[in-house]
This record gives sequence, C-alpha cells and structure tokens, in this order.
Amino acid sequence: MSSLLGAAAGFRSAELDVSPRSVTPGRQRWDVKLVLGRPRTAEILAAALRRIPGITEARANPVTGGVLVRHDARLRATDIGRIVRRAVALVAEDPTGAGRPAPARPVAAAAPRADRGLVVRPVLAVGGGVAAGIALIKGSALSRQLVAVGGVAAVTAAVLQKAWRGTVDASQETAGPGVERHPLVEIVGPHRRRLYGAVALSVACQASEMALGTFLGWTGLVLIKGQAAPLLRLGLTTASAQLLGLAGLMTAACAAVAGLSYASNVQWRRLGQDIEHDWRNRTYAHVQHLELRHLEGERTTRIAGALTDDVRQLGTFFATSANDLLQLGTSLALLVPLFLLLAPQIAWIAFLPIPVIAWLSFHYQDKVAADYAVSGEHRARLHSQLVNTLEAGATVKSFCTEDYEAERIDRLSGEVQDSSRRTDRSTIRHAEIVRVCTTSSMAGTLLIGGRAVLDGSLPFEVFSPLIGLPQMVMLRMNRLGGIVDQYQRTITAYDRVQRLRALPVETDGTGGPLDAEKTRGEIVLDKVTFAYPDRPPALEDLSLTIPAGQVTALVGATGSGKTTIAKLLMRFRNADIGSVLLDGRDVRELSRHDLRHAIGFVAQDPFLFDGTVADNIRYGSFGASDEAVTEAAMKAEAHTFVATLPDGYDTVIGERGAALSGGQRQRIALARAILKDAPVVILDEATSAVDNETEAAIQRALRVFAADRTVLVIAHRLSTVRHADRIYVMDKGGVVAEQGTHDELLAQHGLYASLWQLQAGEPAA
Repeated sequence: MSSLLGAAAGFRSAELDVSPRSVTPGRQRWDVKLVLGRPRTAEILAAALRRIPGITEARANPVTGGVLVRHDARLRATDIGRIVRRAVALVAEDPTGAGRPAPARPVAAAAPRADRGLVVRPVLAVGGGVAAGIALIKGSALSRQLVAVGGVAAVTAAVLQKAWRGTVDASQETAGPGVERHPLVEIVGPHRRRLYGAVALSVACQASEMALGTFLGWTGLVLIKGQAAPLLRLGLTTASAQLLGLAGLMTAACAAVAGLSYASNVQWRRLGQDIEHDWRNRTYAHVQHLELRHLEGERTTRIAGALTDDVRQLGTFFATSANDLLQLGTSLALLVPLFLLLAPQIAWIAFLPIPVIAWLSFHYQDKVAADYAVSGEHRARLHSQLVNTLEAGATVKSFCTEDYEAERIDRLSGEVQDSSRRTDRSTIRHAEIVRVCTTSSMAGTLLIGGRAVLDGSLPFEVFSPLIGLPQMVMLRMNRLGGIVDQYQRTITAYDRVQRLRALPVETDGTGGPLDAEKTRGEIVLDKVTFAYPDRPPALEDLSLTIPAGQVTALVGATGSGKTTIAKLLMRFRNADIGSVLLDGRDVRELSRHDLRHAIGFVAQDPFLFDGTVADNIRYGSFGASDEAVTEAAMKAEAHTFVATLPDGYDTVIGERGAALSGGQRQRIALARAILKDAPVVILDEATSAVDNETEAAIQRALRVFAADRTVLVIAHRLSTVRHADRIYVMDKGGVVAEQGTHDELLAQHGLYASLWQLQAGEPAA
C-alpha cells in the first residue's frame, strides 16, 4: 500500500476522468470513465484494488462506469482517493494487467533471469531470422515450406501468448503466495478420477473423428483410382471389396464417434455437476459458521451470489469449455504432426488461417463482451420494470397511468431491441469472416496440394485423406475466444469463492460445556464497551445486572444500544472492552452451541421459512410432538388464527411467512421460542406488531411462561413492560439513564415518566 500511495503522490490525472460519486465512512463510490464499456478492464481494476491492504471489497461496473470500494478504518477517505486514481492510471497504462500489483520476488534472484532474457531472446530472434532467410533464398522447396509452417506457428503462438497473458497473471494471483497448484487443479479437487475419464473419452472421440475423415478420403480415392493402397495390406484387392470394407470401417467409426461423444459429454457434465455440488455444499457449510457481521447488510447478497452464480461458473467451465479446449488441443496434436510427416508441402497453407481465426476470436470476444454487458443491463431494466409495474397494479390503476407505463415499457423494449441488433450484427459478421477463412484455406489447400500432386511431389494417396481434416480444427478455433472468456470468468469466480471461504468462522469457547438444565440465568454486563465498524460506540462502559428468574426490560430511544446488548449476550458480537457474564461465566469462554441452546430469542423482525406453520414452530426443536406445538401456539396466542387457516398447522405460509400478517408472524416466532423451553428468553420487540388485545393476552401468557426463568424484554411500547420486575431506561450512547420498577420510574419524573406520558397520555403520579 505504501508504494501505491507513494507513487500516487506526484500523479496527476488530468487526462483520466475519475471523480467521486459518494463518500461515506468505510465505503466510497467513484465514476471511472476508463471501465465504461470495458468488462475486462473493469475486472482488472477491481482485482488491483482488492489486493490493497485495508480494502475489503472492490467492484467495477462496465455498464455504468461506477466503482465501489469498501475499506476499513485504517485507510482515510483521502487515501482511498489517491489509491483509486493511481490504480486507474496503472490499468490505463497496461490494460492487460499492469494495474495489478505483482507478487514480491527477491531482487537478487530476479535480476539474473531478466539479464538472460534480455540477451537470449534477441539472439534467438536474430539467429532464427537469419536461418529463415537462408532457407528461403538458397533452400529447397521443402525447406521454404517448413519455414512457412514455422512462421504460422510463431504467429499463432504470439497471438495465444498475448491473449492468455492476463489469464496466467490472474491464476497466479488467485493461487496466492506459496501455493504451487493451479486454480483449476484446486477446483477439480477430489474429482480427478472423473476428470481423467472424461479426458480419455474426449481424446478417443477426436481420434475416431479423424479416423472417420480418413476413411472418407480413402473412399474418394477408391472411386477415383479404383483402389486405396493402405487397404491392400488388409487383403482388400478389388474396388468393391475396398468399398465394402470402408463402409464397415465408417460404420464402426460413426458408432464410435457417437458413443464416445455421448459418453464424454455425459462425463464432462457430471464432472461439472459434481464440482458445483461439492463446492456449494462445502462453502455453504463454511458460511453457516461465519461470524454474524459477515452475514448482515449487503454482504448477504454477495454471499448468495458466490454460492449460486460463482459456484455454478466453476462447474460450467468443466462441463463445457474444458471439453472444447481439450478437443481443440487434441485435434492440433494429432493433425499437425500428421501433416508434417505426410504432406509438409501443404501444411503451411492448411494451417495459415489458424492465427487469423485465433486473433479474430479474441478480438471479437473483447469487442462483443461490452455489447453483451449493455444488452444484459437493458434486459435487466426491462424485466425489473415489468415486474414492478405488475406488482403495483393497484397503484397504476388508481393514478390512471396505464398508458404511461405502456409507453415506458415500449421505450425500454426498444432499447433492448437496438442493443440486441448490435450484438447480432457482430456475431454474424464474426461467423462469416471465419467461414471465409476456412473456405479460403480449403481452396488454397486444394490448389497448392493439387499442383503438388500433378508435379509428383505429393502422392495423391496421401493428399486425398488429408484434404478435409484441417476444417475440423478451423471450426473449433472459432470457440477459442469464448473458451478464454470462460476461463477468465472461472478464475474470477474462484477468487470470489476463495475470499468467502477465507472469512473467519465463529470461534468457540474454551471454558467447558454449559448445561442448559442447570443454568440459573443471571446476566451481568461489566463495564462493557462496543462499537460497530466506523461508528461511534453503541455501548460505552455499561454495567447492569439482569437477575435470574425475573423479567427485566430494556427501554429507550432508537440507537441506545438495547438490541446490541442482546447480540452480545447471544455472542452474535463480542464486546470490545469488558465482559458479559452468564451465571458468573464469561460468555466468550462458553461453547456457542451450548450458550445459544440455553437462550430463546425472538427478533424484532422474526424470520419464517417457506414451509408449514407447524414446521416453523418446531424449527430448532424438531423432535417436538404435535401436542407440544399446539400448546406453544396457544401460549403465544397463535392457536386461534392458525385454526382458521385452510389447512391449520399444515398450511404453507410462503417465503418469509408472506401469507401471514406481521403480528401473526411474531406470534409464530414467539411460539417457536416457547417450544424451545430455554432457561433464558430474549424478546426483542416481540409484541410490536400486535394489537392491544393480543398484546395483553401475550403478556398474560408470558407471566406464566416466565415463571422460574430469566426473561429480557426489549421494547419501545412501555405498556409491554409495565409489569417487569426491573426496567432499565437506556439513553443515547449506550448508558443507563434510569432504573427501577414501573411505579418507581414514574415517581422519579424523569425520562421514563416523559415517555409514559407521551405514549399513554397519562401524567406521572
């Protein structure tokens, strides 16, 4: 980071359009014109920023040109500004990856390699050029043809090296220091045996396809010359016998190609599915044990994206692109030596389109990626507007805006149509250029090979079977850009998944187990201070006692730290300073599982799962009987409305309990906590969404349920806590302003009395 900041000190970005959009503690948004319409540049810039110590997340959007940077408190807002501008400058200087900090290397070890490269490469280049010149001027026709083949190979290697240079850097970065295995090897993991089987089947399939092409060539040879010399060795001396033999060979080859193609595709797809299933399960198991702070806010969306889209990308690469790449490599590995051995005269013209098609594929992928990104954004906007308009049907009709919404959809649909036309034109143009290249290659091969056959330098028996084989490679070369794009996407997805797996999990205590049945429930906060990241302290030097077997209430203004106390007790968060004690034992030393098993918790916004009412009440107490579920519902005043549902306790309530009202959801969550029968119960605004009559009924039920157990009630409505044994009145800054019973607090004529008069309309006595 220091080097980046130092380099940025003298940097001036007059020519780069980089401006801040919003700056808040821990998060900044920037407008960066450089990434607009350039998906790969956006990925490189985001990767460069993520490697800076102190930056926890960086994302760049090639559609909007926006860059989001999240950082911790070690970096000031001005530091982030200098880092963003310098990173943009580095990426602008070298869009292939110079913007990403290179791995540190010992200077002494790097220098000799650099010196050798500066000397050896020019010598090889000059020597190779001289040798090629001599061969072209004084060499034979064969030597000139071999030089041409070498030139084609060199150009192809240069194109591939340039295209893959960024992906190699990305894979090295993802692997990290000290890790020698390639990310693809890590992704395959324990599924190598299936990978080896898929590779073997694909290689055998390609060999069968080339054998089929050879048999077709021999068939033409028999029809033209009356015989094919290779078949004479098999005892097939007549033309009819050779044709019958070739028919059998082609039938066997076709069957082999079909069977091997089916088997290899199935094997590759199963491999992809196994990888996706394995990575999702292992990653999700890790996520379930993450600290709660990593699952709150916008992070949940990113985690869900890693578990769905990114993990799917890992499997998709092996299910499709890996197979395509292997087929292309196998075709080249078989065909190039075959031409060099049997027909070097026409090898150069047969493979001349390869560097052209490779360059076109990479260039097309770079160009069309931005078009696809824009098209996808337009489609997403159209879909979002369609869904919003349909869901807001009552609002649309009440304001008589049907025609307005129809015109808006028409405009968005027109944008989708225009962007789709641009991508379609690019796709069709690329396909036709590739078609011209492959057709020209075939025509050139026929022309030059035909002349070689006529002058006797190339036997027709050799030329005929080889004529159609290069086209198999040319057609597969068309997929090269897409393969590289998928590889880059896979490496990026792997990086995001690995970052998720690197997040710290919850640590367990070391103080031994906690027996819930023997827990009395006394809670003590001893000089506790806690602050959320980049915020002032929510609690500061707070001390209070929640006696065992009593009902204690926390009331006060929003932001006074009431819910934070519950989070500290549940160990969703840990105190920065001070201790939270349960029966005299620091909760940080207790097993999290035992601690949470001993506490029933009802959140302010209770979460219900997509299932039946009974399933939601029984959640966490899966072995409870139907009678126990019904009894818990009755205590929570939920049984009456549950009985009116179409299927009673077997009624499916939808995602997040969408089929229920807010008060009904809270009563189901309360019944869940009652069924758990924990010695300590925390109710965080558990009655905030119920009417007064239901609240009174729940309070009566809680007085019975609270017998011999510790109940902590967090509430805004003071009527909920007026019968509590002790009430703590919290003030902003996480301090206790007042404490006592309801009557004692009214008698003090302080903050509680003012709140009571405001809510109940009754003056304090």
